[in-house]
Amino acid sequence: MFFPERIKSIKSTDKVLEIGPGATPYFRSDVFLELNYATDQERIAQSGRVGILNTEKPVFYYDGDEFPFKDKEFDYVVCSHVLEHVSNADDFLKEVQRVGSMGYLEFPTVYYDYIYNFPEHQLFLLENNGVINWMTKEESGLGHFAKIQEFFFKSCQLKYYDTIHNFKDYFFQGFEWHASIKSQRVYSLDTVTFSPEKITLKPNEFDDEEAKKMYPKISLKKFLKYRINKRFKKS
Repeated sequence: MFFPERIKSIKSTDKVLEIGPGATPYFRSDVFLELNYATDQERIAQSGRVGILNTEKPVFYYDGDEFPFKDKEFDYVVCSHVLEHVSNADDFLKEVQRVGSMGYLEFPTVYYDYIYNFPEHQLFLLENNGVINWMTKEESGLGHFAKIQEFFFKSCQLKYYDTIHNFKDYFFQGFEWHASIKSQRVYSLDTVTFSPEKITLKPNEFDDEEAKKMYPKISLKKFLKYRINKRFKKS
């Protein structure tokens, strides 16, 4: 979870469900829901390769369809970095709303997968004007870009933790929902990408001191061009 500070509406008496906690659950969660996986190796891969959940709190399992809970059984539902793993976001979110009255959603955007392309991710998602747009990664053709992704990741030295820290407001979205969640199936990458005016980064969002001095504001395009040039000058 990259934006835990955005979880603001949990009351002390609330019963909190967390879906897909991986090995690092949110501290306030009371009950966990996990998908049934064939092997522990698959479970670890689907949770970001950080291990297996170790907890004394109740853990329930399901097969990917209906959650094993009553309607509105929970006051709050935490669902962080799960939605990109499902096959149909509309069906999954209906279940989230059925068992909970409100909650928190967090997921990566297409920009994150364009560089790292985790094979476990099935969907591209973007919340825009209160609606979660989603499309399948398979129909985007991203799988053909492995060599390009390797270029950015290795040649440009876009180190994982530095990069996701610098770009986390563009790589991930996280927000609370109340009462309902709107979502829609889309079929174009244009509907899961930010408009150009939203992709302008302030220099203090970068760890690179030289980049901060170069521009009063630096766009994503300029930053990548700068890093590429800097890399090749060293060679």
